[in-house]
Amino acid sequence: MQPYQDPTYFVLLALGLLPIMIGMLYEKRFRVYETIISFLFLLLTFGGVKWEQGLALIAYTIFELLLIYGYLAYRKRKNASLVFNLAVILAILPLVIVKVSPLFDQGRESILGFLGISYLTFKVVGMIMEIRDGIIKAVNFKEVVHFLLFFPTISSGPIDRYRRFLGDYQKKIKRDKYFKLLDKAIWYIFLGFLYKFILAYFFGTLLLPKVSALALSHGGWSWWVVAYMYVYAMDLFFDFAGYSLFAVGISYVMGVETPMNFNKPFISKNIKDFWNRWHMTLSFWFRDYIYMRLVFFIMKKKLMKNRVAIANVGYLTLFLIMGFWHGLTWYYIVYGLYHAVAIILCDAWLRFKKKHQEKIPHNKFTEALAIFTTFNVVCFSFLIFSGFLDKLFFV
Repeated sequence: MQPYQDPTYFVLLALGLLPIMIGMLYEKRFRVYETIISFLFLLLTFGGVKWEQGLALIAYTIFELLLIYGYLAYRKRKNASLVFNLAVILAILPLVIVKVSPLFDQGRESILGFLGISYLTFKVVGMIMEIRDGIIKAVNFKEVVHFLLFFPTISSGPIDRYRRFLGDYQKKIKRDKYFKLLDKAIWYIFLGFLYKFILAYFFGTLLLPKVSALALSHGGWSWWVVAYMYVYAMDLFFDFAGYSLFAVGISYVMGVETPMNFNKPFISKNIKDFWNRWHMTLSFWFRDYIYMRLVFFIMKKKLMKNRVAIANVGYLTLFLIMGFWHGLTWYYIVYGLYHAVAIILCDAWLRFKKKHQEKIPHNKFTEALAIFTTFNVVCFSFLIFSGFLDKLFFV
């Protein structure tokens, strides 16, 4: 059963989480019960007809746990950099195989694949990097398994960090604090219903097929393509944001304050602001573990001197990787390059604006213009991302 897709899933959630809620209200955590209920919901997601995915998840988890403990044991020995690089490569290898396999097997998915493999990989790589940095000095088997297999977020995030998760998982929550968490949880869950089952249904199920058919019937560029662009953008946002709200809300019920994924992205004033608001746990993960480390490496090795050039290389690398992660098709790669160029241009504009701030007006009109421009830049990127242009011009 796909998480957060079926009304039955929510009924089972309510029944399964009730003892956890009662325990929390009495400032107690029922660890054994949490483990049992987590296992049952994982079985619900990866069992039955999806038993192959379940086996892949088990094999993947064992492999990554051995890797985490292996790196923890050998990180301070000779050739520490080589051991670190090998650990990171091995950690992402299953994901790479899953992403590349369709190219060589007539579009079939790899038997190693399962729902949520990307997000588990991000968690593992983050842990390995923080072990190398000395931030994580030891890991508890039960706690790291709970972190990796935390069922509310396993399929599509949000992406949590080990130390932040552990801080919530280990502490007992006072009743007053838990009431506040429940209040937020209920709000997020009901908002998720509005987003996913009403607005996403309207844009994605009712409107999108009709607009798509009209755009294809006209052939080439037309105003129907523009309409498709906006409708698809709305469907993408409300569907994914709705799912994320469910995941955060259920996490809150379990006493874990999983980070939010979206923060009003369509009122962003520039493309950098957009990536600080859109799929935030993913964009912050890429920023912290790829962009910042690449920039630091270039500066440390003195491969380049110009800071602007270093930042631009970082942006291009970052968004190319993000594009490839979404899929090995031209429109995902172009989507990544598009955002890299947009951020490079945005940086150049911000530097120019700072240098000539006295001559450039700043008022409500210019802010509205900035929001409008950013919104359209982003929506066009989603048109590329959708693959609709491939159908329109190349099929």
